[in-house]
Amino acid sequence: MTTENLAVKTSADALSVIIDADDYFTHARSAMLQAQRRIMLIGWDFDARVRFGDREKGDIDNGPETIGDFLYWLVKRTPTLEVCLLRWDTGALKTLFRGSSVFTLAKWMAHPRIYTKLDKAHPFGGSHHQKLVLIDDSMAFCGGIDVTGLRWDTREHNDDDPRRCFPGKKPYHPWHDASSAISGPVVSAIADACYKRWRWAKGKDIRRLKPSNQIWPKGLKPNFENVRVSLAQTLPKMPNRKPVYAVEDMYLQQIARAKRHIYIESQYFCSRTISEALAKRLAEPDGPEVVVINPDTAEGWLEPVAMDSARARVVKALMTEKYNARFRMYHPVTKKHRPIYVHAKIMIIDDLVVRLGSANLNNRSMRLDSECDIAVTLDERSAATAKRAITHIRNDLLAEHLGCGVATVVRHIDKSGSIISAIESIRGKGKTLVPYVLPDIATTKKWLADNEVLDPNGPDEMFEAFAGRGLFSGRLRLKRH
Repeated sequence: MTTENLAVKTSADALSVIIDADDYFTHARSAMLQAQRRIMLIGWDFDARVRFGDREKGDIDNGPETIGDFLYWLVKRTPTLEVCLLRWDTGALKTLFRGSSVFTLAKWMAHPRIYTKLDKAHPFGGSHHQKLVLIDDSMAFCGGIDVTGLRWDTREHNDDDPRRCFPGKKPYHPWHDASSAISGPVVSAIADACYKRWRWAKGKDIRRLKPSNQIWPKGLKPNFENVRVSLAQTLPKMPNRKPVYAVEDMYLQQIARAKRHIYIESQYFCSRTISEALAKRLAEPDGPEVVVINPDTAEGWLEPVAMDSARARVVKALMTEKYNARFRMYHPVTKKHRPIYVHAKIMIIDDLVVRLGSANLNNRSMRLDSECDIAVTLDERSAATAKRAITHIRNDLLAEHLGCGVATVVRHIDKSGSIISAIESIRGKGKTLVPYVLPDIATTKKWLADNEVLDPNGPDEMFEAFAGRGLFSGRLRLKRH
């Protein structure tokens, strides 16, 4: 293991886990209103037309509602403020020239204190997947939510919410996501990530700021104060740049330390290294139970072929008779049993670890795409209040998915000592969790999944012969089924 693969261990003065984009957009807007010198947005995608806050909730100031006009208004209002926006170049093709976005972009390009850059410093087939916001180098947001279409939703995930629509007013399905607000020493590590990305993309440095402002979103109560945190990145292999695989390494370390429960939310579930680590823990007689919350199917037209097929192969291997009692996968649904798309990337280990970020449990998040995750990491001697906060976040997520109160979740887990037993006791009609059912995978899809044709384990595998790679080769020693 090289030092590049180790997570940065530091601390946070305050950290709050933010669930779903309704709250995230509200709190990000509140923090940006306090900016005096610089706002940096590092993302996979960005749509200037997205509504950034909700007037009906009363959380909109007198500025414009859409994010593009809002940022322009902020810069005009504050003479010392500049905005730096960096987005993945390929992802930009989807929204750059849609509707009013082109006019917003033209206004930005004409403004001397708004800087935009399309980031093409990635391997062939890779993407920049980090979702970071840095404000005055004093506080930051790190998670899995891009300020783009298809992201906004409330925690209720109502079936017929008229606000859940694209900028063109076309409705989309319920969406579950997560991010975090952070202040304190860890912000310096996030700033390092942002400024390096900007330098690699643009070829020059931006002057770092000396943190001075005490910025925090109004009305947002921290889950943690003065707590140890770890920041992990994936940075793929590139010419003249060492790769960083800290995301994968941190996953493996955290899975290895679990004693009772591993709770996971992820868009995908097909990483060979993570699957092997979970299989090892499930094989232990007294190992932890594992609960995975996943969407019923991947988003897009190619992803279901690759990710869903690979997921089925992995889950079938994990759900053998040997492991079955302590492993479950579920999908959340609305009151009318409409699928809720899980885009959140969260893992909670016992009452000692809560991590979230941009990294999915697929191969490309470990080696090919750029990612950034943050984790609160406690030990057995940590304060009881911090441990209770981690447990509450997990129980609160379960309550959201099961359509019940947190007290109900707590009562059932306390009674059985098992998350799986609690879910099985609570779930029923209406808004709930539905067990994953193994599909009948066609031969072609099996071949695509086994050979990771659309989910390579790093840049080198993009061109590696199929015989030398695959879901059931190398480090993953699960049996074929």
